[in-house]
Amino acid sequence: MRLEWERPGVLRVTTHAYEFATLVAAARHVSEHTPDELPEEALDQLRQVLAEYDEQARRLHGRERTASKE
Repeated sequence: MRLEWERPGVLRVTTHAYEFATLVAAARHVSEHTPDELPEEALDQLRQVLAEYDEQARRLHGRERTASKE
């Protein structure tokens, strides 16, 4: 895993797919199974990040299918 500052407040993260999948799985577990242990604002932010991840993963998967058909 590698973290670099892209600009103030923005990180560039380079990971193997399994490393990132582990982080996403942990975030899902927390948001779905222990929501009472987080402040409401943090839980809302976590759910928003997961929703954005899901959207981008669908977009990426769609591109990969299109690219492999060409």
